[in-house]
Amino acid sequence: MQLLDLGNDKRLQYDIRQLGWILGETIREQEGDDVYHLIEGVRQAAIRFQLDENQAAHRELKEIVCSLSPGEAAHVLRAFSYFLLLANMAEDQHQLRCERADRIVGSAPKAGSLSHAVTGVLESGAQPSDLWEFFRHALVSPVLTAHPTEIQRKSILNCRMAIAQLLNERDRVQQTPEESSENEGALRRAILTLWQTHMLRRAKLSVVDEVENGLAYYDYTMLREVPRLYAHLEDLLAPRLASPKLAALPSFLTIGSWIGGDRDGNPFVTAEVLEQTLKMQCERALSFYLDEVHILASQLSIAKAEGECSEELLEMANRSPDTSPHRAGEPYRRAMAGIHARLFATFHAMTGGRPTHHSAAEARRYDNAAELMHDLDVVHHSLTINGSAILARGRLRYLRRAVDVFGFCLSSVDLRQNADVHERVVAELLRTSGVHVDYLSLDESDRVALLLGELVSSRPLVSPHLLYSDECASELAVFHAARYAHVRYGAGAIKNYIISKAASVSDILEVATLLKEAGLYRPAERKLDINVVPLFETIEDLRRGASVMDALFAIPEYKQFLRSRGEIQEVMLGYSDSNKDGGFLTSNWELYKAESEFVRVFAKHQIRLRLFHGRGGSVGRGGGSSYDAILAQPAGSVQGQFRLTEQGEVITAKYANPEVGRRNLEVLIAATLEASFQAGSAPAPEFLAALECMSEVAFRAYRGLVYETDGFESYFWESTVISEIASLNIGSRPASRKKTTAIEDLRAIPWVLSWSQCRVMLPGWFGFGSSVRVYLSEESEKGRALLQRMYREWPFFRTLLSNMDMALAKADMAIAGSYASLVSNEALRKTIYARIKHEYDLTVTALALITEQTDPEHSSRFVNYAVRSRLPYIDPLNLVQVELLRRFRDGQTDDSVRTGIHLSINGVAAGLRNTG
Repeated sequence: MQLLDLGNDKRLQYDIRQLGWILGETIREQEGDDVYHLIEGVRQAAIRFQLDENQAAHRELKEIVCSLSPGEAAHVLRAFSYFLLLANMAEDQHQLRCERADRIVGSAPKAGSLSHAVTGVLESGAQPSDLWEFFRHALVSPVLTAHPTEIQRKSILNCRMAIAQLLNERDRVQQTPEESSENEGALRRAILTLWQTHMLRRAKLSVVDEVENGLAYYDYTMLREVPRLYAHLEDLLAPRLASPKLAALPSFLTIGSWIGGDRDGNPFVTAEVLEQTLKMQCERALSFYLDEVHILASQLSIAKAEGECSEELLEMANRSPDTSPHRAGEPYRRAMAGIHARLFATFHAMTGGRPTHHSAAEARRYDNAAELMHDLDVVHHSLTINGSAILARGRLRYLRRAVDVFGFCLSSVDLRQNADVHERVVAELLRTSGVHVDYLSLDESDRVALLLGELVSSRPLVSPHLLYSDECASELAVFHAARYAHVRYGAGAIKNYIISKAASVSDILEVATLLKEAGLYRPAERKLDINVVPLFETIEDLRRGASVMDALFAIPEYKQFLRSRGEIQEVMLGYSDSNKDGGFLTSNWELYKAESEFVRVFAKHQIRLRLFHGRGGSVGRGGGSSYDAILAQPAGSVQGQFRLTEQGEVITAKYANPEVGRRNLEVLIAATLEASFQAGSAPAPEFLAALECMSEVAFRAYRGLVYETDGFESYFWESTVISEIASLNIGSRPASRKKTTAIEDLRAIPWVLSWSQCRVMLPGWFGFGSSVRVYLSEESEKGRALLQRMYREWPFFRTLLSNMDMALAKADMAIAGSYASLVSNEALRKTIYARIKHEYDLTVTALALITEQTDPEHSSRFVNYAVRSRLPYIDPLNLVQVELLRRFRDGQTDDSVRTGIHLSINGVAAGLRNTG
């Protein structure tokens, strides 16, 4: 098996051809010649059709697909899915290879690198001291989330890692013929293991399973690559800073998590799950430190007679439980043994278990990560002042940074819940305590007044002598678990509380009230221990978000709360729900306007703004280039602080490979640095007016189709795999917030995945074509020139179109038509499909016009090699999926058909990469 068109790079061609050939031979050996030839027949027909739209080849392809037995379909689906997975890995490795080649020959730093960002900032007039101040106050934090489109099993991920390491190995080492043969043999074994591993989960994931899967990325990437990234940045800045002390950067890059703390729509996230999550994270952090300290103890074999050491180091060595006479003259080893013993005791005290592969004598535990850091600093200082600084700049340097970044909690877990739940819980507490019998009947001003009264009072609302509803008791338990986490693991364990569907001041004060009940807000001290973060996610919520914050900041008591949080307020923006609510163009435009308004309101109240971007992997959920997206933010909205969600299969794509993961983290830092220092002139007023006009038209077009067309809900459920996605074992969270088929209740993630699977990609473009057509009908040639100037001069608009271009590259209306044929109502099918196809044609034409492509067929989307080269492998997966859906809905509901559908979902997602 091989890709259709691999471009000009021979190494990439070789890698993919070899991986495809090994996969093909593995299939032949394991399944026999008949299966192999069947798969080859499908592949060849798909390639012939893609090369010249050979209709005979297309008919042949459809005939083969329709004749497949469920077992044969499974073989085809697995073969094409695994090939796409291997191609993804080869392309990732190729990217790393090209970047290394550039560095080896001394090419100029590329956009997205720290070297490029630092150089650009200094050339723009900033001083080195400005850079230091930036990093002293900065915060960059990708937040890992688990959602119901995270398809890949950890077993498959382990196979991927083995193959990626083998590809990397032969890139970095000039191999002898024997070594090359050994490498190929190892690849054969790894691909055989991949083929023999179940692609699908046999049981639905629990939340704890999702936590364990998320922790794998710390093993692969975060714990090792984050410290190396800091070291790279410090070494880059050191020659530019006046004092060497300034080169020791504060830990501004941290990793956050929602896994185990996100309760919105997920009834399986409980207080017990939160406690288990934090325990598992602590175990992972301490196990890593134990391993590193153990290795350092073996490496630091410095004898006292050969090298001096500080008094503090000697004191640590003398306190060490290591009394072996063989190490009597090796103070560093004895000191590290003491650190190891204390870490062992800490592990046992904090988790109740004992780490595997480690043993230690009795020692006093560390009460917190700062104590461990102090001991490591003693070792570092002693090595530095006694002529062995270079020894302190290796493994010890990375370990010290890891402890500073990850502490004993590994990652801060954000809590999240829907505002409606908080409202009900607070109403119950007020009623049962006798404070107010009917809180829900109060208007907004009365609610705010009542809640403020509770927040300044030390009297609790909760009593151990009263009974509460299951919902109320469960929510209160989570808040108390958060308080316990602060005591046990430190305040870094839980820093943020996200309020979904926030729409008012009372929504925010309700959470503050519940925090007070758990002891996380203390009225006497006016001290708030957790950031309260409103999430504005519908179009209407985005439009009034700034006014909500304006009213909130006008409350003196709330501003006092913020003083205990450093006078920083975080606001989260919902990309996926706003898109599902208002469509692609309006969602992006309202997000942009909301950010601009937040900047104005926060400046008015002298509160520092931190935006948390709820972006997903797909364009319909805010996906696309993180670098371009950050630089396209409105002026003043970054301010050195940037949090964003990393969701679903995008986590695997970005962080499963250590080098790719480090590169993605570097891009986030570089873009945040550049965006914070850029001049940020406001876009021309005519740009804003044009987009406002276009957004209104796009909004009407989108809402008209999705929410106002009779039968659209039926069309969606019948023409996509949404029903099957809802039953696939790919996450703990239900696909809908309620047990209905209403679009309003459907979670945005499966909404987007469904449209991706059927190759419509509707959330990534629908409405744009109509908006341009109407705008140009009113503005004529003048409007056309303006839109083209907007594309050239306005980063936000250019990024918007670039992301839409990517979505259109993956759309295919012919394949979408095959899915439409599944709709039982012929009139409904023809009407809605025709509307979608018409809007698609308008959008393709509009995109070509604005980007000044004379022929839509030569738009960049048609020459995107990464997409085009995959089509002969993705298209058959779609066609098999349609056929299996047809059989399943006709009553062939046996496990083999169901499994085939699930395999096809997995394969299409792998081929398109950023789908959910």
